[in-house]
Amino acid sequence: MRRPGEGATSKRLHHNRHQLKQVKGLFGKLAIAAILLIAPTLYFVYFFTTSSSSPDFPSEIDVQKLWDSADSGGWKPSSVPRSNWPPPPSESNGYLRVRCNGGLNQQRTAICNAVLAARIMNATLVLPELDANSYWHDDSGFQGIYDVHHFIKSLQNDVRIVESIPEIKKNGKTKKIKAFQLRPPRDAPIDWYTTVALEKMKEHGAIYLTPFSHRLAEEINNPEYQRLRCRVNYHALIFKPHIMELSHKIVNKLRSQGHFMSIHLRFEMDMLSFAGCFDIFSAEEQKILKKYRKENFAEKKLIYSERRAIGKCPLTPEEVGLILRAMGFNSSTRIYLAAGELFGGERFMNPFRSIFPLLENHSSVDPSSELQDNTQGLIGSAVDYMVCLLSDIFMPTYDGPSNFANNLLGHRLYSGFRTAIRPDRKGLAPVFIDRENGRVDGFEESVRRVMVKTSFGGPHKRVSPESFYTNSWPECFCQKMAVNTRDRCPSDDVDLGSR
Repeated sequence: MRRPGEGATSKRLHHNRHQLKQVKGLFGKLAIAAILLIAPTLYFVYFFTTSSSSPDFPSEIDVQKLWDSADSGGWKPSSVPRSNWPPPPSESNGYLRVRCNGGLNQQRTAICNAVLAARIMNATLVLPELDANSYWHDDSGFQGIYDVHHFIKSLQNDVRIVESIPEIKKNGKTKKIKAFQLRPPRDAPIDWYTTVALEKMKEHGAIYLTPFSHRLAEEINNPEYQRLRCRVNYHALIFKPHIMELSHKIVNKLRSQGHFMSIHLRFEMDMLSFAGCFDIFSAEEQKILKKYRKENFAEKKLIYSERRAIGKCPLTPEEVGLILRAMGFNSSTRIYLAAGELFGGERFMNPFRSIFPLLENHSSVDPSSELQDNTQGLIGSAVDYMVCLLSDIFMPTYDGPSNFANNLLGHRLYSGFRTAIRPDRKGLAPVFIDRENGRVDGFEESVRRVMVKTSFGGPHKRVSPESFYTNSWPECFCQKMAVNTRDRCPSDDVDLGSR
C-alpha cells in the first residue's frame, strides 16, 4: 500500500532520472565532439613542447637495435614453484571436463585455466576438448594440434591428466561416469570453483564446464597459481612435431636471407565489424560488415569518426607501412604476414606493398603441396603462431581483443624479451587524421614521437586492461640478485625450455 504522495514522488524521481540520462548523454556527445575538434591542436602543442624540453625521449629510433631482443634488466623467465608445491594427491575429488571454444589462442588460454581449475579443486583433468568446428570448421582436436604425451608428462607434478573418463564397474555392469554440465560465470573467482563446482563434482563424480572461454579470473593474488599458468602456456603446450617442422622450415627459409619481421595484420571482417569502423569501405562492403556485426555482436551505436579519433579502429595496411617507414625501416625489410582473408582486398594491400614489397606468408615462402595441405584451419594458425614467435620482430596491428596477438606478446616476453612493436593507435590517431586532411608536414617526425614512447618488448608493469597472458611479469620472471626476495631466482631453478 502506497503512502500519500508516494506515487507523485516516484514519478518525479523517474522524470529526474530520465533528465539526468539525457544530460549525461549530451555531455558524452559534447566531450567526443571536443576531442575531435581539439585533439590535433593538443597533439601539436604536446609535440612542440616535448620536442624541446624532453631529452628522455629522442625523436629518432635505432632500427638496428630493434632486430635484437629488448633489454631484460637482469630478469629471466622462471615459472618453477618458489614455495611449497606438493604433487597432486593419489586420490582426486573427481573428473573435470571442459569445452574450449573460439579460435586456437582463445582455446590456449582456456586450457591454461582448465589446468589451474583442476589444481584448485584437486580434480583429475580430462584432456580438454577443442570446439574447432564452430570457428575453423576443423576437427583436428587437441590430439591433432598438441603433443599429448608431452602435455601430460610435463604437468605430472601439478595435476593428474587422463585422455578420457574411465569406465567403472557397478552391479556387474561397466559404464562411464556421466559428467554433470555446468556453465561457469565469466571470469569466475576461485571460490566459485571451491564451492559450486566442487560440490557438484563430489556429488556426481565428474563435471563438464561448457563453454570454457574466459571462465577463470586472470588476476589472482597467488603467484604460484600464475606460475602454473605459465608452465602450461610456455612449456606444456607444444605443437605436434609435424607442425613444428613446418614452422621451422619457414623460419629457416626467411632467416637464410637475413633478419625478418612478422606482422599480424588484423584487417579482417570480424575485427572490423567488432570495431564498428565502416566508413572507409564501399556501400556494398559496409552492408556486409554491418550484417556480420548484427549477427555476431551486441547492438551498439558506433560512429566511425568518434571511434577513429580515440584509436579504436584497426590500422589499415597502408598505415602500418607508413608507421614502419617513419620509424626507419626501408623497402628491403622482409615481412612475414600472419593474417586471414584481408577485407577489401588488394586496394588496401597495394599501398602497403608499394612501401614494403618483400611480403611473405606461409604459402608464398614454400608453395609446396606439403605446406598447402597442412596450413589450413587450426594447423595454419599454429604455423603462423610459431613463425611470429621466432621472428626477430613482431608487430600486432590490433592487440585489443585479439587473442593471437596478446598470446604472442606474452610468449615473446617469456622467451627472452623478443622485440615487439606495439603501435599506440590512440596517440597516432590525430597524426593520421591530420594527414588525411592534407596536413602532411612533419608527419614522420610526429609518428616517431609517438612510437619512441611505446614498449618494444622489455619488462614492464601490467596495467589493466593488459592481460596476464600478454604480460606475465613479474610473477613468471626472476632476478638472480633481486633486492626483493620474492623476485629472486630459486637456487634450484632450471630452464624448462620454451619452444
